[in-house]
Amino acid sequence: MFGKIVYISDNVAHVSIPSDAPVIMNIMNMHVVFEDEDKKILGEVEDVSSEIIKIRFLGELNGDKFIGGVLRKPNLTATTRIINEDELKIIMGEKGHGKLMLGMSPLYDDMPVMVDINELSSNHMAIFGNTGSGKSYGVARYLQSIFYNPEFVPYKSNFMIFDAYGEYHNAFQKINQINPNYNFKFYTTNKLQLKEGGEMLRIPLWLLTLDDFALLLNAEKHSQLPIIERMLKLVRVFATDGDICTRYKNHLIAKAIMDIMYTNQTAASKRNDIFSILASCSTEQFNLEAPVQGLGYVRKFRECFLIDTAGQFTESILITQYITSFIDEELEKYEPTADHYFTLEDMEKALQFTLISEGLLRNERLYDEAITLKVRLHAIAVGEAKEFFSYPQYINMENFVASLVTINGRKAQIINFNLEDADDRIAKTIVKIFSKILFDFTKRLNERASIPFHIVLEESHRYVQNDSDNFLLGYNIFERIAKEGRKFGLLLLLISQRPVELSETVISQCSSFLIFKMTHPRDLDYLKKMLPNMSSEIMEKQKSLQSGTCVAFGRAFKIPMIVRMPLPNPEPYSTNADVVVRWTH
Repeated sequence: MFGKIVYISDNVAHVSIPSDAPVIMNIMNMHVVFEDEDKKILGEVEDVSSEIIKIRFLGELNGDKFIGGVLRKPNLTATTRIINEDELKIIMGEKGHGKLMLGMSPLYDDMPVMVDINELSSNHMAIFGNTGSGKSYGVARYLQSIFYNPEFVPYKSNFMIFDAYGEYHNAFQKINQINPNYNFKFYTTNKLQLKEGGEMLRIPLWLLTLDDFALLLNAEKHSQLPIIERMLKLVRVFATDGDICTRYKNHLIAKAIMDIMYTNQTAASKRNDIFSILASCSTEQFNLEAPVQGLGYVRKFRECFLIDTAGQFTESILITQYITSFIDEELEKYEPTADHYFTLEDMEKALQFTLISEGLLRNERLYDEAITLKVRLHAIAVGEAKEFFSYPQYINMENFVASLVTINGRKAQIINFNLEDADDRIAKTIVKIFSKILFDFTKRLNERASIPFHIVLEESHRYVQNDSDNFLLGYNIFERIAKEGRKFGLLLLLISQRPVELSETVISQCSSFLIFKMTHPRDLDYLKKMLPNMSSEIMEKQKSLQSGTCVAFGRAFKIPMIVRMPLPNPEPYSTNADVVVRWTH
Protein backbone atom coordinates (compact mmCIF):
# COMPACT_ATOMS: atom_id res chain seq x y z
CA MET A 1 0.00 0.00 0.00
CA PHE A 2 2.83 2.39 0.86
CA GLY A 3 5.79 3.05 -1.37
CA LYS A 4 8.91 5.06 -0.72
CA ILE A 5 9.14 8.39 1.04
CA VAL A 6 9.42 10.88 -1.81
CA TYR A 7 10.31 13.88 0.31
CA ILE A 8 9.77 15.41 3.74
CA SER A 9 8.60 18.99 4.24
CA ASP A 10 8.22 20.54 7.69
CA ASN A 11 6.36 17.90 9.69
CA VAL A 12 4.87 15.96 6.76
CA ALA A 13 6.16 12.98 4.81
CA HIS A 14 5.05 12.57 1.19
CA VAL A 15 4.83 8.86 0.48
CA SER A 16 4.29 7.42 -2.98
CA ILE A 17 1.62 4.85 -3.85
CA PRO A 18 3.01 1.92 -5.89
CA SER A 19 1.14 1.48 -9.16
CA ASP A 20 0.67 -2.25 -8.51
CA ALA A 21 -0.67 -1.78 -4.96
CA PRO A 22 -4.29 -0.56 -4.95
CA VAL A 23 -5.62 1.10 -1.83
CA ILE A 24 -7.70 -1.58 -0.14
CA MET A 25 -9.25 0.58 2.56
CA ASN A 26 -10.06 4.14 3.47
CA ILE A 27 -6.90 5.25 5.22
CA MET A 28 -7.79 8.90 5.90
CA ASN A 29 -6.94 9.77 9.55
CA MET A 30 -5.43 6.31 10.05
CA HIS A 31 -2.12 6.03 11.90
CA VAL A 32 1.03 4.67 10.33
CA VAL A 33 4.50 3.86 11.57
CA PHE A 34 7.78 4.78 9.90
CA GLU A 35 10.54 2.32 10.76
CA ASP A 36 14.27 2.99 10.53
CA GLU A 37 17.01 0.84 11.96
CA ASP A 38 16.85 2.51 15.38
CA LYS A 39 13.53 4.38 15.63
CA LYS A 40 9.80 4.15 15.07
CA ILE A 41 7.89 7.31 14.25
CA LEU A 42 4.12 7.57 14.46
CA GLY A 43 2.23 9.52 11.82
CA GLU A 44 -1.34 10.21 10.73
CA VAL A 45 -2.67 10.19 7.19
CA GLU A 46 -4.01 13.65 6.42
CA ASP A 47 -4.34 13.64 2.61
CA VAL A 48 -4.52 11.06 -0.16
CA SER A 49 -4.20 11.67 -3.90
CA SER A 50 -3.86 9.24 -6.78
CA GLU A 51 -0.10 9.17 -6.39
CA ILE A 52 0.90 10.61 -3.01
CA ILE A 53 -0.15 10.06 0.60
CA LYS A 54 0.63 12.90 2.98
CA ILE A 55 1.41 11.73 6.51
CA ARG A 56 1.89 14.13 9.43
CA PHE A 57 4.41 13.14 12.13
CA LEU A 58 2.98 12.89 15.66
CA GLY A 59 5.77 11.49 17.80
CA GLU A 60 8.03 8.54 18.50
CA LEU A 61 7.26 5.05 19.76
CA ASN A 62 9.91 3.89 22.17
CA GLY A 63 9.18 0.41 23.48
CA ASP A 64 5.78 0.62 25.21
CA LYS A 65 5.85 4.42 25.46
CA PHE A 66 4.82 7.21 23.16
CA ILE A 67 6.76 10.48 23.14
CA GLY A 68 5.01 13.41 21.51
CA GLY A 69 6.96 15.44 18.97
CA VAL A 70 9.64 14.36 16.53
CA LEU A 71 13.25 15.43 16.89
CA ARG A 72 14.65 13.05 14.27
CA LYS A 73 12.72 12.68 11.04
CA PRO A 74 12.72 9.27 9.35
CA ASN A 75 15.19 8.60 6.56
CA LEU A 76 13.93 8.48 3.00
CA THR A 77 14.66 4.76 3.08
CA ALA A 78 12.37 4.13 6.08
CA THR A 79 9.54 1.66 5.61
CA THR A 80 5.94 2.72 6.12
CA ARG A 81 3.15 0.54 7.44
CA ILE A 82 -0.25 0.71 9.18
CA ILE A 83 -0.02 0.76 12.99
CA ASN A 84 -0.40 -2.67 14.58
CA GLU A 85 -2.60 -3.70 17.52
CA ASP A 86 0.12 -3.55 20.18
CA GLU A 87 1.09 -0.06 19.09
CA LEU A 88 -2.57 0.99 19.07
CA LYS A 89 -2.87 -0.04 22.72
CA ILE A 90 -0.06 2.37 23.56
CA ILE A 91 -1.97 5.19 21.88
CA MET A 92 -5.53 4.26 22.84
CA GLY A 93 -4.70 3.07 26.33
CA GLU A 94 -5.60 -0.16 28.10
CA LYS A 95 -7.92 -1.12 30.94
CA GLY A 96 -6.58 -0.86 34.46
CA HIS A 97 -7.08 0.78 37.84
CA GLY A 98 -7.72 4.49 37.55
CA LYS A 99 -8.61 4.19 33.86
CA LEU A 100 -11.80 5.37 32.19
CA MET A 101 -13.33 4.25 28.92
CA LEU A 102 -14.16 7.58 27.32
CA GLY A 103 -15.57 6.08 24.14
CA MET A 104 -14.64 4.10 21.05
CA SER A 105 -12.50 4.81 18.02
CA PRO A 106 -14.60 4.73 14.82
CA LEU A 107 -11.38 4.34 12.83
CA TYR A 108 -10.35 1.06 14.46
CA ASP A 109 -13.47 -1.10 14.71
CA ASP A 110 -14.75 0.70 17.83
CA MET A 111 -11.62 -0.05 19.82
CA PRO A 112 -12.06 1.38 23.35
CA VAL A 113 -10.34 4.68 24.06
CA MET A 114 -9.04 4.45 27.62
CA VAL A 115 -7.79 7.52 29.47
CA ASP A 116 -6.08 7.99 32.80
CA ILE A 117 -8.65 9.51 35.18
CA ASN A 118 -5.98 11.54 36.96
CA GLU A 119 -4.71 13.03 33.70
CA LEU A 120 -8.25 13.89 32.60
CA SER A 121 -9.88 14.93 35.87
CA SER A 122 -7.13 16.49 37.97
CA ASN A 123 -6.86 19.40 35.56
CA HIS A 124 -9.31 21.85 34.07
CA MET A 125 -11.22 20.54 31.07
CA ALA A 126 -13.42 21.99 28.32
CA ILE A 127 -16.12 20.54 26.07
CA PHE A 128 -17.17 22.61 23.06
CA GLY A 129 -19.59 22.06 20.21
CA ASN A 130 -22.62 23.38 18.36
CA THR A 131 -26.07 22.90 19.79
CA GLY A 132 -27.18 19.39 18.87
CA SER A 133 -23.63 18.12 18.43
CA GLY A 134 -23.79 15.89 21.51
CA LYS A 135 -22.16 18.00 24.24
CA SER A 136 -24.73 17.28 26.94
CA TYR A 137 -24.78 13.61 26.01
CA GLY A 138 -20.98 13.60 26.16
CA VAL A 139 -20.92 15.17 29.62
CA ALA A 140 -23.54 12.74 30.91
CA ARG A 141 -21.69 9.77 29.41
CA TYR A 142 -18.36 10.94 30.80
CA LEU A 143 -19.75 11.12 34.34
CA GLN A 144 -21.72 7.89 33.96
CA SER A 145 -18.56 6.12 32.80
CA ILE A 146 -16.85 7.20 36.00
CA PHE A 147 -19.62 5.90 38.24
CA TYR A 148 -20.61 2.82 36.22
CA ASN A 149 -17.14 1.27 36.47
CA PRO A 150 -17.48 -1.65 38.96
CA GLU A 151 -13.71 -1.70 39.54
CA PHE A 152 -13.56 1.96 40.55
CA VAL A 153 -15.75 3.47 43.27
CA PRO A 154 -15.34 7.29 43.49
CA TYR A 155 -17.29 7.52 46.76
CA LYS A 156 -15.66 10.80 47.86
CA SER A 157 -16.03 12.63 44.56
CA ASN A 158 -17.90 15.95 44.39
CA PHE A 159 -19.32 16.99 41.02
CA MET A 160 -21.19 20.31 41.32
CA ILE A 161 -23.19 20.69 38.10
CA PHE A 162 -24.54 24.17 37.43
CA ASP A 163 -27.29 23.30 35.00
CA ALA A 164 -28.71 26.19 32.99
CA TYR A 165 -31.75 24.28 31.73
CA GLY A 166 -32.26 21.38 34.12
CA GLU A 167 -30.91 18.85 31.60
CA TYR A 168 -28.97 16.51 33.87
CA HIS A 169 -31.56 15.58 36.48
CA ASN A 170 -32.82 12.67 34.41
CA ALA A 171 -29.31 11.40 33.64
CA PHE A 172 -28.25 11.00 37.29
CA GLN A 173 -31.33 10.83 39.51
CA LYS A 174 -31.21 7.01 39.66
CA ILE A 175 -27.46 6.68 40.17
CA ASN A 176 -28.18 5.04 43.53
CA GLN A 177 -29.40 1.99 41.61
CA ILE A 178 -25.89 1.49 40.19
CA ASN A 179 -24.34 1.43 43.64
CA PRO A 180 -26.18 2.10 46.92
CA ASN A 181 -23.17 4.17 48.04
CA TYR A 182 -23.84 6.69 45.28
CA ASN A 183 -26.31 9.52 45.74
CA PHE A 184 -27.62 12.36 43.62
CA LYS A 185 -28.71 15.68 45.12
CA PHE A 186 -30.87 18.18 43.32
CA TYR A 187 -31.12 21.91 44.06
CA THR A 188 -33.55 23.98 42.04
CA THR A 189 -34.75 27.52 41.44
CA ASN A 190 -38.13 26.15 40.31
CA LYS A 191 -40.62 25.55 43.15
CA LEU A 192 -42.58 23.08 41.02
CA GLN A 193 -39.61 20.72 41.10
CA LEU A 194 -39.67 20.47 44.88
CA LYS A 195 -42.24 17.71 44.40
CA GLU A 196 -39.62 15.75 42.43
CA GLY A 197 -37.28 15.54 45.40
CA GLY A 198 -35.40 18.77 44.81
CA GLU A 199 -34.40 21.29 47.46
CA MET A 200 -34.79 25.02 47.02
CA LEU A 201 -31.48 26.63 46.19
CA ARG A 202 -30.56 28.87 49.11
CA ILE A 203 -27.38 30.74 50.01
CA PRO A 204 -26.52 32.00 53.53
CA LEU A 205 -25.99 35.75 53.20
CA TRP A 206 -23.44 35.92 56.04
CA LEU A 207 -21.05 33.66 54.09
CA LEU A 208 -20.83 36.26 51.34
CA THR A 209 -17.88 38.63 51.26
CA LEU A 210 -17.70 42.27 50.23
CA ASP A 211 -16.80 41.11 46.71
CA ASP A 212 -19.82 38.82 46.56
CA PHE A 213 -22.20 41.60 47.57
CA ALA A 214 -20.60 43.92 45.02
CA LEU A 215 -21.48 41.39 42.33
CA LEU A 216 -24.94 40.72 43.75
CA LEU A 217 -25.78 44.44 43.81
CA ASN A 218 -24.16 44.96 40.42
CA ALA A 219 -21.81 47.63 41.75
CA GLU A 220 -20.15 49.59 38.96
CA LYS A 221 -17.81 52.02 40.70
CA HIS A 222 -15.05 51.66 43.27
CA SER A 223 -16.70 54.38 45.38
CA GLN A 224 -19.63 52.01 45.97
CA LEU A 225 -17.43 49.42 47.68
CA PRO A 226 -16.96 51.41 50.95
CA ILE A 227 -20.75 51.87 51.08
CA ILE A 228 -21.27 48.10 50.83
CA GLU A 229 -18.48 47.51 53.36
CA ARG A 230 -20.14 49.92 55.80
CA MET A 231 -23.50 48.20 55.26
CA LEU A 232 -21.96 44.81 56.05
CA LYS A 233 -20.42 46.11 59.26
CA LEU A 234 -23.73 47.63 60.36
CA VAL A 235 -25.82 44.56 59.54
CA ARG A 236 -23.49 42.47 61.69
CA VAL A 237 -23.62 45.02 64.51
CA PHE A 238 -27.40 45.03 64.36
CA ALA A 239 -27.41 41.22 64.50
CA THR A 240 -25.35 41.24 67.71
CA ASP A 241 -27.03 40.13 70.91
CA GLY A 242 -27.42 42.65 73.76
CA ASP A 243 -27.95 46.40 73.75
CA ILE A 244 -24.99 47.13 71.44
CA CYS A 245 -27.36 47.08 68.47
CA THR A 246 -29.73 49.76 69.82
CA ARG A 247 -26.89 51.89 71.18
CA TYR A 248 -25.13 51.81 67.80
CA LYS A 249 -28.34 52.75 65.95
CA ASN A 250 -28.98 55.64 68.34
CA HIS A 251 -25.38 56.78 67.94
CA LEU A 252 -25.69 56.79 64.13
CA ILE A 253 -28.98 58.70 64.20
CA ALA A 254 -27.57 61.24 66.65
CA LYS A 255 -24.39 61.78 64.60
CA ALA A 256 -26.40 62.28 61.40
CA ILE A 257 -28.75 64.78 63.05
CA MET A 258 -25.87 66.71 64.63
CA ASP A 259 -24.22 67.01 61.21
CA ILE A 260 -27.40 68.65 59.96
CA MET A 261 -27.70 70.88 63.02
CA TYR A 262 -24.28 72.41 62.30
CA THR A 263 -24.96 73.23 58.67
CA ASN A 264 -25.84 76.76 57.55
CA GLN A 265 -29.27 75.74 56.25
CA THR A 266 -32.40 77.49 57.41
CA ALA A 267 -34.13 76.02 60.45
CA ALA A 268 -37.01 74.81 58.26
CA SER A 269 -34.62 72.92 55.95
CA LYS A 270 -32.82 71.40 58.93
CA ARG A 271 -36.13 70.28 60.41
CA ASN A 272 -37.18 68.66 57.14
CA ASP A 273 -33.89 66.75 56.85
CA ILE A 274 -34.01 65.62 60.49
CA PHE A 275 -37.61 64.45 60.22
CA SER A 276 -36.69 62.61 57.02
CA ILE A 277 -33.89 60.74 58.84
CA LEU A 278 -36.14 59.75 61.71
CA ALA A 279 -38.87 58.65 59.32
CA SER A 280 -36.50 56.08 57.80
CA CYS A 281 -34.23 55.28 60.78
CA SER A 282 -35.49 55.25 64.34
CA THR A 283 -35.53 53.19 67.53
CA GLU A 284 -37.82 52.89 70.54
CA GLN A 285 -35.61 55.37 72.41
CA PHE A 286 -34.89 57.74 69.54
CA ASN A 287 -37.85 58.75 67.37
CA LEU A 288 -40.10 61.70 66.69
CA GLU A 289 -42.55 60.69 69.41
CA ALA A 290 -39.88 60.02 72.07
CA PRO A 291 -40.28 62.08 75.28
CA VAL A 292 -37.64 64.74 75.89
CA GLN A 293 -37.19 65.93 79.49
CA GLY A 294 -36.83 69.68 79.93
CA LEU A 295 -36.64 71.77 83.11
CA GLY A 296 -39.97 71.03 84.70
CA TYR A 297 -41.68 69.81 81.56
CA VAL A 298 -41.67 66.95 78.99
CA ARG A 299 -42.13 67.32 75.26
CA LYS A 300 -42.18 64.98 72.33
CA PHE A 301 -39.02 65.21 70.22
CA ARG A 302 -40.95 66.55 67.22
CA GLU A 303 -42.34 69.39 69.36
CA CYS A 304 -38.82 70.66 70.05
CA PHE A 305 -38.47 71.90 66.48
CA LEU A 306 -40.81 74.89 66.69
CA ILE A 307 -39.24 77.90 64.95
CA ASP A 308 -39.33 81.35 66.59
CA THR A 309 -39.65 84.73 64.89
CA ALA A 310 -35.86 84.90 64.56
CA GLY A 311 -35.86 81.75 62.47
CA GLN A 312 -34.29 79.58 65.18
CA PHE A 313 -35.42 76.47 67.04
CA THR A 314 -37.02 77.52 70.31
CA GLU A 315 -35.57 74.46 72.06
CA SER A 316 -32.15 74.31 70.35
CA ILE A 317 -30.29 73.75 73.65
CA LEU A 318 -32.65 70.95 74.69
CA ILE A 319 -32.36 69.39 71.23
CA THR A 320 -28.57 69.43 71.37
CA GLN A 321 -28.47 67.95 74.89
CA TYR A 322 -30.88 65.20 73.95
CA ILE A 323 -29.03 64.28 70.73
CA THR A 324 -25.55 64.29 72.27
CA SER A 325 -26.71 61.97 75.04
CA PHE A 326 -26.84 59.21 72.41
CA ILE A 327 -23.42 59.86 70.88
CA ASP A 328 -20.70 57.45 72.00
CA GLU A 329 -17.53 57.69 69.90
CA GLU A 330 -16.20 54.48 71.44
CA LEU A 331 -18.85 52.60 69.46
CA GLU A 332 -17.05 53.47 66.22
CA LYS A 333 -14.16 51.28 67.36
CA TYR A 334 -16.44 48.28 67.80
CA GLU A 335 -15.76 45.51 65.27
CA PRO A 336 -18.47 42.84 65.12
CA THR A 337 -17.63 39.24 64.37
CA ALA A 338 -18.75 37.77 61.07
CA ASP A 339 -20.63 34.89 62.68
CA HIS A 340 -24.14 36.28 62.76
CA TYR A 341 -27.39 35.36 61.08
CA PHE A 342 -29.08 38.12 59.07
CA THR A 343 -31.62 38.49 56.28
CA LEU A 344 -32.18 40.65 53.22
CA GLU A 345 -34.52 42.79 55.31
CA ASP A 346 -31.73 43.29 57.87
CA MET A 347 -29.43 44.35 55.05
CA GLU A 348 -31.97 46.90 53.81
CA LYS A 349 -32.14 48.43 57.30
CA ALA A 350 -28.35 48.48 57.55
CA LEU A 351 -28.07 50.18 54.16
CA GLN A 352 -30.64 52.74 55.24
CA PHE A 353 -28.51 53.57 58.31
CA THR A 354 -25.47 53.70 56.02
CA LEU A 355 -27.25 56.37 53.98
CA ILE A 356 -27.51 58.68 57.00
CA SER A 357 -23.91 58.11 58.10
CA GLU A 358 -20.48 58.57 56.54
CA GLY A 359 -21.46 62.01 55.27
CA LEU A 360 -23.48 60.54 52.42
CA LEU A 361 -26.34 62.98 52.94
CA ARG A 362 -24.00 65.90 52.26
CA ASN A 363 -22.31 64.29 49.22
CA GLU A 364 -24.70 64.24 46.29
CA ARG A 365 -22.59 61.94 44.09
CA LEU A 366 -22.02 59.31 46.78
CA TYR A 367 -25.62 59.57 47.91
CA ASP A 368 -26.84 58.84 44.37
CA GLU A 369 -24.52 55.82 44.16
CA ALA A 370 -25.80 54.56 47.50
CA ILE A 371 -29.41 55.01 46.38
CA THR A 372 -28.63 52.91 43.30
CA LEU A 373 -27.43 50.10 45.56
CA LYS A 374 -30.50 50.53 47.75
CA VAL A 375 -32.85 50.15 44.77
CA ARG A 376 -31.05 47.01 43.59
CA LEU A 377 -31.05 45.47 47.05
CA HIS A 378 -34.75 46.18 47.44
CA ALA A 379 -35.46 44.60 44.04
CA ILE A 380 -33.82 41.40 45.27
CA ALA A 381 -35.52 41.56 48.68
CA VAL A 382 -39.01 41.74 47.18
CA GLY A 383 -38.42 39.84 43.93
CA GLU A 384 -38.30 36.18 42.97
CA ALA A 385 -34.60 36.02 43.83
CA LYS A 386 -35.46 36.57 47.50
CA GLU A 387 -35.98 32.81 47.90
CA PHE A 388 -32.38 32.09 46.89
CA PHE A 389 -31.00 34.18 49.79
CA SER A 390 -33.46 33.14 52.50
CA TYR A 391 -31.50 30.56 54.48
CA PRO A 392 -33.52 29.37 57.51
CA GLN A 393 -30.85 29.36 60.22
CA TYR A 394 -27.22 30.19 60.92
CA ILE A 395 -24.58 27.86 59.46
CA ASN A 396 -20.83 28.29 59.04
CA MET A 397 -18.93 27.71 55.79
CA GLU A 398 -17.64 24.24 56.62
CA ASN A 399 -21.07 22.95 57.60
CA PHE A 400 -22.70 24.63 54.63
CA VAL A 401 -20.33 22.93 52.18
CA ALA A 402 -20.88 19.66 54.03
CA SER A 403 -24.65 20.13 53.69
CA LEU A 404 -24.30 20.57 49.93
CA VAL A 405 -22.78 17.11 49.53
CA THR A 406 -25.05 15.33 52.01
CA ILE A 407 -28.56 13.98 51.46
CA ASN A 408 -30.51 12.20 54.19
CA GLY A 409 -27.27 11.69 56.14
CA ARG A 410 -25.53 10.06 53.18
CA LYS A 411 -22.72 11.30 50.93
CA ALA A 412 -23.86 12.72 47.59
CA GLN A 413 -21.36 12.55 44.73
CA ILE A 414 -23.31 14.47 42.08
CA ILE A 415 -24.96 17.72 43.11
CA ASN A 416 -27.08 19.35 40.42
CA PHE A 417 -28.05 23.04 40.61
CA ASN A 418 -30.93 23.78 38.27
CA LEU A 419 -30.77 27.51 37.46
CA GLU A 420 -33.46 27.64 34.77
CA ASP A 421 -35.80 29.88 36.80
CA ALA A 422 -33.16 32.45 37.73
CA ASP A 423 -32.62 35.35 35.35
CA ASP A 424 -29.24 35.53 33.65
CA ARG A 425 -27.68 38.14 35.96
CA ILE A 426 -28.77 36.43 39.17
CA ALA A 427 -27.78 33.00 37.80
CA LYS A 428 -24.33 34.30 36.93
CA THR A 429 -23.92 35.81 40.40
CA ILE A 430 -25.12 32.61 42.10
CA VAL A 431 -22.58 30.52 40.21
CA LYS A 432 -19.81 32.98 41.08
CA ILE A 433 -20.81 32.98 44.76
CA PHE A 434 -20.82 29.18 44.99
CA SER A 435 -17.50 29.01 43.15
CA LYS A 436 -16.00 31.59 45.53
CA ILE A 437 -17.28 29.66 48.58
CA LEU A 438 -15.75 26.43 47.26
CA PHE A 439 -12.50 28.21 46.44
CA ASP A 440 -12.24 29.68 49.95
CA PHE A 441 -13.19 26.32 51.48
CA THR A 442 -10.56 24.33 49.59
CA LYS A 443 -7.89 26.93 50.39
CA ARG A 444 -8.57 26.51 54.13
CA LEU A 445 -8.13 22.74 54.18
CA ASN A 446 -5.24 21.61 56.36
CA GLU A 447 -4.20 19.06 53.75
CA ARG A 448 -4.04 20.70 50.36
CA ALA A 449 -6.33 19.20 47.67
CA SER A 450 -7.61 16.58 50.13
CA ILE A 451 -11.25 17.15 49.08
CA PRO A 452 -11.47 17.64 45.29
CA PHE A 453 -14.44 19.50 43.83
CA HIS A 454 -15.36 19.59 40.16
CA ILE A 455 -17.39 22.62 39.07
CA VAL A 456 -19.28 21.61 35.92
CA LEU A 457 -20.56 24.70 34.09
CA GLU A 458 -23.18 23.97 31.45
CA GLU A 459 -23.55 26.92 29.05
CA SER A 460 -20.40 28.29 30.63
CA HIS A 461 -20.33 31.28 28.27
CA ARG A 462 -23.13 32.70 30.44
CA TYR A 463 -20.82 32.85 33.48
CA VAL A 464 -17.14 32.71 32.50
CA GLN A 465 -16.85 35.99 30.66
CA ASN A 466 -14.47 38.89 30.23
CA ASP A 467 -16.62 41.09 32.46
CA SER A 468 -16.04 44.00 34.83
CA ASP A 469 -14.87 41.94 37.83
CA ASN A 470 -11.20 42.61 37.15
CA PHE A 471 -11.80 46.35 37.04
CA LEU A 472 -14.02 46.46 40.12
CA LEU A 473 -12.52 43.77 42.37
CA GLY A 474 -9.10 43.18 40.86
CA TYR A 475 -9.87 39.58 39.92
CA ASN A 476 -12.44 37.27 38.36
CA ILE A 477 -13.24 34.19 40.43
CA PHE A 478 -13.20 31.81 37.46
CA GLU A 479 -9.85 33.15 36.30
CA ARG A 480 -8.51 32.76 39.83
CA ILE A 481 -9.79 29.18 39.99
CA ALA A 482 -8.34 28.49 36.54
CA LYS A 483 -4.90 29.71 37.66
CA GLU A 484 -4.84 28.52 41.28
CA GLY A 485 -7.66 26.05 41.83
CA ARG A 486 -5.85 22.97 40.51
CA LYS A 487 -3.39 22.90 43.40
CA PHE A 488 -6.28 23.12 45.89
CA GLY A 489 -8.31 20.40 44.18
CA LEU A 490 -10.89 22.77 42.67
CA LEU A 491 -11.35 21.93 38.98
CA LEU A 492 -13.43 23.45 36.20
CA LEU A 493 -15.29 21.61 33.45
CA LEU A 494 -16.50 24.14 30.89
CA ILE A 495 -19.28 23.21 28.47
CA SER A 496 -20.13 25.75 25.79
CA GLN A 497 -21.33 26.25 22.24
CA ARG A 498 -19.72 29.71 22.06
CA PRO A 499 -16.10 29.56 23.25
CA VAL A 500 -15.47 32.98 21.74
CA GLU A 501 -17.54 34.47 24.58
CA LEU A 502 -15.47 32.77 27.29
CA SER A 503 -12.62 34.31 29.26
CA GLU A 504 -9.34 33.82 27.42
CA THR A 505 -7.49 33.26 30.69
CA VAL A 506 -9.77 30.39 31.71
CA ILE A 507 -9.59 28.61 28.34
CA SER A 508 -5.81 28.92 28.31
CA GLN A 509 -5.61 27.01 31.62
CA CYS A 510 -7.65 24.01 30.41
CA SER A 511 -5.51 20.92 29.82
CA SER A 512 -7.88 18.56 27.99
CA PHE A 513 -10.51 19.24 25.35
CA LEU A 514 -13.40 17.40 23.77
CA ILE A 515 -14.43 19.27 20.62
CA PHE A 516 -17.72 18.21 19.07
CA LYS A 517 -18.82 19.54 15.71
CA MET A 518 -18.35 23.30 15.47
CA THR A 519 -18.93 25.43 12.39
CA HIS A 520 -18.92 29.07 13.44
CA PRO A 521 -15.75 30.62 11.95
CA ARG A 522 -15.28 33.05 14.87
CA ASP A 523 -15.30 30.21 17.41
CA LEU A 524 -12.89 28.14 15.33
CA ASP A 525 -10.54 31.04 14.78
CA TYR A 526 -10.67 31.91 18.48
CA LEU A 527 -9.82 28.35 19.55
CA LYS A 528 -6.98 28.14 17.05
CA LYS A 529 -5.46 31.34 18.48
CA MET A 530 -6.04 30.38 22.11
CA LEU A 531 -4.89 26.75 22.03
CA PRO A 532 -1.42 25.94 20.73
CA ASN A 533 -2.37 22.28 20.21
CA MET A 534 -5.55 23.18 18.28
CA SER A 535 -3.98 22.56 14.87
CA SER A 536 -5.62 23.09 11.50
CA GLU A 537 -5.84 19.30 11.19
CA ILE A 538 -7.97 19.08 14.35
CA MET A 539 -10.16 21.89 13.10
CA GLU A 540 -10.76 20.13 9.82
CA LYS A 541 -11.57 16.85 11.58
CA GLN A 542 -14.23 18.29 13.85
CA LYS A 543 -16.09 20.01 11.00
CA SER A 544 -17.29 16.67 9.63
CA LEU A 545 -18.01 14.88 12.91
CA GLN A 546 -21.26 13.04 13.49
CA SER A 547 -23.39 13.87 16.53
CA GLY A 548 -21.91 12.26 19.64
CA THR A 549 -18.42 12.08 18.14
CA CYS A 550 -15.65 14.43 19.20
CA VAL A 551 -12.00 15.19 18.67
CA ALA A 552 -10.22 14.62 21.98
CA PHE A 553 -6.82 16.15 22.63
CA GLY A 554 -4.70 17.62 25.37
CA ARG A 555 -2.86 16.33 28.40
CA ALA A 556 -5.02 13.22 28.91
CA PHE A 557 -4.47 11.99 25.34
CA LYS A 558 -1.31 10.74 23.69
CA ILE A 559 -2.40 12.17 20.34
CA PRO A 560 -5.49 14.00 19.08
CA MET A 561 -8.03 11.30 18.32
CA ILE A 562 -11.57 10.91 17.11
CA VAL A 563 -13.78 9.42 19.82
CA ARG A 564 -17.35 8.20 19.48
CA MET A 565 -18.99 8.42 22.88
CA PRO A 566 -21.69 5.86 23.74
CA LEU A 567 -25.19 7.13 24.38
CA PRO A 568 -25.74 7.96 28.04
CA ASN A 569 -28.20 5.79 29.91
CA PRO A 570 -30.40 7.42 31.11
CA GLU A 571 -30.18 10.38 28.74
CA PRO A 572 -30.27 14.03 29.79
CA TYR A 573 -33.23 16.21 28.80
CA SER A 574 -31.50 17.76 25.80
CA THR A 575 -33.19 16.22 22.76
CA ASN A 576 -35.00 18.22 20.11
CA ALA A 577 -38.76 18.72 20.30
CA ASP A 578 -40.67 16.03 18.40
CA VAL A 579 -42.75 18.46 16.37
CA VAL A 580 -44.52 15.71 14.40
CA VAL A 581 -45.89 14.17 17.60
CA ARG A 582 -46.66 17.55 19.18
CA TRP A 583 -48.39 18.85 16.09
CA THR A 584 -50.55 15.79 15.56
CA HIS A 585 -51.49 14.69 19.06
